[in-house]
Amino acid sequence: MWRAERIAWCWVAVVAGSVVSLATNWSQPALAQVTLDTNNRAVGGVMIDASGMVQSASPDVLREARKVWEENLTRPSEGLAQATARRSISLRKLESELATCLKAGQPIPAEIALLGGLTRIEYVLVYPDRKDIVLVGPAEGWRYNERGAVVGSETGRPILLLDDLITALRAALAPQPSVISCSIDPTPEGVRAVNAVTRGFRGPVDPTSIARRSAEAAGPQRVSLTGIPADSHFARVLVAADYRMKRISMGVDPSPIQGLTSFVSLVQGMSRVPGGEPRWWLAPDYEPLLKDEAGLAWKLQKAAVKTMVEADVYSAEGNREKTVEAAPVHRRWAEMMTAHYDDLALAEPVFGQVRNCMDLAVAAALIRNENLLAKAGLELPTLVGHETPTMQLSAPKTVPPEAVFARVGRNWMFVTGGVMINPWEIVARSQTEASLSTARSEIPYPDGDSWWTN
Repeated sequence: MWRAERIAWCWVAVVAGSVVSLATNWSQPALAQVTLDTNNRAVGGVMIDASGMVQSASPDVLREARKVWEENLTRPSEGLAQATARRSISLRKLESELATCLKAGQPIPAEIALLGGLTRIEYVLVYPDRKDIVLVGPAEGWRYNERGAVVGSETGRPILLLDDLITALRAALAPQPSVISCSIDPTPEGVRAVNAVTRGFRGPVDPTSIARRSAEAAGPQRVSLTGIPADSHFARVLVAADYRMKRISMGVDPSPIQGLTSFVSLVQGMSRVPGGEPRWWLAPDYEPLLKDEAGLAWKLQKAAVKTMVEADVYSAEGNREKTVEAAPVHRRWAEMMTAHYDDLALAEPVFGQVRNCMDLAVAAALIRNENLLAKAGLELPTLVGHETPTMQLSAPKTVPPEAVFARVGRNWMFVTGGVMINPWEIVARSQTEASLSTARSEIPYPDGDSWWTN
């Protein structure tokens, strides 16, 4: 137990979605406490209070996070600072580096915690002769941006995190893996209470009073998570993205990019919006994976994110009674969100972090589905086992009603949904591509003691 607790303190802290290398010893516990506390309060611009309530991070918290980052900044080495279309990360050697940190009780270097600056996963390559699996993708140096995330120093795309990779591997290699999802939904009591309040309005009413009383009646919305630990950084990313999507759709937060307006603005002037309560959720939009004939070289293609939509119908008791086809105006907002997702992921890095988590989930599911560890003759006890502690954050439980509940025309509307990652459906679809037969020889392998190479 003592060693696990000590290594937990050694973890590079993720501050508002960023990683700060704590190259401090145990004579400086205050800095570690401040850093981890900031981490716990702001990931993806979202904080979780002691009760599990989700809320936006204040500017003060983001400034504090930036200060801690700048005070403890570990700059990438010359090779890692170089932007490259392909950087190879050896899982066998990464495993060895982590085991060394565990044994010596040393901090995990920022370059490892940031997976060498990878911004995407493009290839998964298996080397039976080297007993290794290598992740390959574009990479660059890193910086801490104004939105509270570690991003590529050149492109501004969020960097993949070791912590999320560990969570993805453990989820995929669990005895009974499942789909990864998060959802924010109203409670039956809240739906009934809103119906009771709105039915009671007669004659001229004050819109501000209506909004206040209806929001109070709606009450906190429930957060549910499947497939990953609710207290993981991976889970916090999904919840933060869902929370931000809902606030943008309801017009609570202004859209950070042109072309993506709020759903409320789309239906302005309508007396009634048809089709039930909209349910929007983010999902992977991947084409079938490509593989070589031997099944040792795999390529992820068209790794995008799409916004799905349907509509919920609630019973008089406040329970979700059925799901129906979304109205055209619901689909219009989903299509707009999908079309502008790349721009949104740069302006709001948490949406880019969701895409990173999707890549990691797909790579992990591929490793399990194709039995790649056995093909490589590779074991990853430090990465896959529970000897390496991951970040444990306050589990999100509820969301304030103003993020998901608004007046649309003459009616009040809940917006529900979340994020759904089904990597098993993606890895079950693959196509043999002859050009991949040379990928393992053409893409550089990390030679010597190095766990990465360009």
